[in-house]
Amino acid sequence: MVLRHLMRALGPGRKESRHLTHEEAVRAFDAILSGDSSPILIASFLTSMSWKGVTATELTGFAQAARNRATIPCAGVAGLVCVSPPQDGHDQIPPLDLVACLIAAAAGARVLLITDKGVPPRRGLTAANALESLGLSMTWDPVEAEDWVAKGRFAALSASGILPPLVGLREIRGEMGLRTPLSTVEKLLAPASAAVVLAAQGGPVLGAAAEVVQGLGHPRGIVIQGMDGGVVPSVRRRSRGLEINAGHLVPVIVEPEDFGMECAAEPELPMFGPPEEGRGTGDNPALVDACGDMTRAILDGEPGHARNAALLSASLILKASGRSLTLAEGVDAAAQAVDDGQVKALVEHLRQFGA
Repeated sequence: MVLRHLMRALGPGRKESRHLTHEEAVRAFDAILSGDSSPILIASFLTSMSWKGVTATELTGFAQAARNRATIPCAGVAGLVCVSPPQDGHDQIPPLDLVACLIAAAAGARVLLITDKGVPPRRGLTAANALESLGLSMTWDPVEAEDWVAKGRFAALSASGILPPLVGLREIRGEMGLRTPLSTVEKLLAPASAAVVLAAQGGPVLGAAAEVVQGLGHPRGIVIQGMDGGVVPSVRRRSRGLEINAGHLVPVIVEPEDFGMECAAEPELPMFGPPEEGRGTGDNPALVDACGDMTRAILDGEPGHARNAALLSASLILKASGRSLTLAEGVDAAAQAVDDGQVKALVEHLRQFGA
């Protein structure tokens, strides 16, 4: 009933159509998560939202409703950074967000990576795939994730473990084949006390994404338009972002040339034919192995575009955490953590978790 009522305000072509208030957005997404609404009604509502265009106020309300029903770990953990890449992964670039998080953790940050695998509609490669290739584990248990962060400064936690109703909603999204607000909400399942590094799609959405982060009460954070809408900056061209700090928004420009990190090409995956219907790059064992090989090469100190991209991403995490005052300091700390073997030592330490 809630969704049917609110859809009258969203109807395309109606002169009286309008945006939802924060309270209405909370009620709407709570109704979606409750399990009382049919898949057809949910799909109709999400389609109407996409046609209308989603406001920062609406996204904040949706995310707040999701948090109200979620089991979110690490509340109040000092120095925690929650890293939120696209949950449906990548098709053409490797998921370097994992190694960036490991580097930042080895350099002293506490990092909670929100990830998943096999997420429709893309079913792309994610950090969860790269974890497997390294012999590390993702957890579906928020309590276990908090324990791992305390003992190892790093945990990769399934978004659907935080909020189980996501599983059904993602199936609906997969059938729709349309980008919906769920793509943003599933990245925002972080404790409000934590800093965040949030991936944003290209285009004029940066300010709205930062406004949502502010509206959810995060004290610090960086919203970045990285490669393929991820948290890893480009090594070919500048990446734009916004930093949230003490209520202020400050532009962030990641210019790889400024750090001696510019490359002629982006990190990329080996070429394969298109996946079968209903499958994605994350279902390709050869591509998963290739991600693992690339990650191990970075840990071994091998120079190249993948290392450079990972160091730039790690510097964003370190800056968001407050461990580094500037991106340049973050790049130096990240490079030292790799070259001194601290990251490889952390990986060995983490192997005991989830074994």
